[in-house]
Amino acid sequence: NLEDIVSSYVRLERSGQSLKGLCPFHSEKTPSFMVHPAEGYFHCFGCGAGGDVITFIMKAENLSYIDALEFLAQKAGMELPVDGDKGQTSLITRSENLSMNREAARFFHACLMDPNNKKGLDYYMKERGLSLPLIKHFGLGYAPDSSHALLDHLKKKGYSGEQIYTAGLAQRSKNTSGAYYDMFRARVMVPMLDTSGNVVAFSGRRIDGVKMMKYVNTPDTPAFRKGKYIFALNFAKDFCKEQLILCEGQMDVISLHGVGFPQAIATMGTAITPEQARMMKRYTDRVVICYDADEAGQTAAEKAFRLLSEVGIETRILTVKDAKDPDEYVKKFGKSAFSKLLVGSKTRFDYKFEQILAQYDIAKTDERIKACEETVRLISGYASSVERELYTTKAAEKLGVSVENLKNDVQRVIRSRQREKKRAQSEEVLKKAQGYSDRVNPQTIRNVAAEHAEEAILGLMMIRAENAHKAITEGAVKEEDFVTEFNKKVFLLFKELVEGGRDVDPTVLQDRLSPDETGRLISMRDARAGLTENGCAVLLDCVKRLRSCARSSDKVDDIRSILDQKRKKTDKPSG
Repeated sequence: NLEDIVSSYVRLERSGQSLKGLCPFHSEKTPSFMVHPAEGYFHCFGCGAGGDVITFIMKAENLSYIDALEFLAQKAGMELPVDGDKGQTSLITRSENLSMNREAARFFHACLMDPNNKKGLDYYMKERGLSLPLIKHFGLGYAPDSSHALLDHLKKKGYSGEQIYTAGLAQRSKNTSGAYYDMFRARVMVPMLDTSGNVVAFSGRRIDGVKMMKYVNTPDTPAFRKGKYIFALNFAKDFCKEQLILCEGQMDVISLHGVGFPQAIATMGTAITPEQARMMKRYTDRVVICYDADEAGQTAAEKAFRLLSEVGIETRILTVKDAKDPDEYVKKFGKSAFSKLLVGSKTRFDYKFEQILAQYDIAKTDERIKACEETVRLISGYASSVERELYTTKAAEKLGVSVENLKNDVQRVIRSRQREKKRAQSEEVLKKAQGYSDRVNPQTIRNVAAEHAEEAILGLMMIRAENAHKAITEGAVKEEDFVTEFNKKVFLLFKELVEGGRDVDPTVLQDRLSPDETGRLISMRDARAGLTENGCAVLLDCVKRLRSCARSSDKVDDIRSILDQKRKKTDKPSG
């Protein structure tokens, strides 16, 4: 059911017969994402994404068509039929990747608990101070110092070296032998679980003095995309209605969970992505950033502030003092002290304004002016007029200037930004109208009028069966009429449907189109559905316009060809 699936990613509100919410595929503050349960499709007016439940999962989880089917089948408790012998192919599906990961997680955990090799367990319990229940809760493990321990284990389970390599659990030698060897060796292992409880990836930390990378993480695989994953969200989603605590590392998260903060999460690497920000918005309206106190951590915090604010999350920052990170802090001072830090977390304004005051000596006139200029830029970035008023009053008092003057400067900067934004928007509208930056149909820019006629024809074919019959069965539209390759490809797919006695429905072509291409077709259909005249007469008129555009294009090409020939004769050297 489309509504059920989308609701697990987007907060939907009833809007007539449809549902609306913030698009999960691009950042927005005003909902432009519509779900039509009765018709079984979604469409975003902001970014153009659209399709049915399979298309949605393809885009939301970054999966292929087949993997999206497997994902949905798993949720429904169904088993898809399998063609051929999977063991003979080097390619793996997402479900096979997850099966391998689950087996690897069990293997690593068993190695950690092996009484004959206590390296990993000693590290976690003695050096990091983790309890055994906490270690088991997170399924922590240990990869033995061997180049083929996991490889051999998985091969016994029926997987080939190529499959294990594709799953991100092995590496391949660069020499002529091309031999496979374990990705993770002599490392303590942290399994990464998604919100459904599937093991999607691993992070391994070196604990011996061997000269190799400190951390090794699973690369992108059929089951894992680094920029779309949040560590421990599978646990935190049930405790984060009030807020999430965003940390920098997995060990910070594990330690916070261990002392009673199950709402702690971390991204893979410090840099947060727009996809991760939108994912957090599904579960909470407030995030407290708790990054390391070093320069890199604070730079990352600023980016997190921006991205989280863009999706409408109230964001605060917690500054850890007398410790390098949250892990060290809770070990030193305990749960109660960290709770006080959470209560005292700062808004972005307070945090940035304190930095400005620390940077400049406002007792000096020139430095006070610079501090005022930075403060004005900071305040002008807030959309809420109430916030701006409160921050202006507070800043004016601290800086020793009048509220009115500071307010006037803020308004001046806002007006300047609005003019720049309008100019940029106008340019973007013009570019879109002319087909610039069209990834689905890049030929639009050279054939604007023809492409518009083509889209009208395809839209008419989708909304009325008689139009499709007129175009295909009666031959009103020919393949050679189309100027752009994308629309020609779509027309031929529609032709297959009509000749096969099927309705022209873009969602049945998802295994042959990308999610963005499917979204484009739904946009074409919706554009025509909003018009009153959509009969066969309109179709024939659009065909006439398209053929006229094609003739004009041919004439332009002929003129260019003649001019090129003349130029070549002129440029020909004499003698």
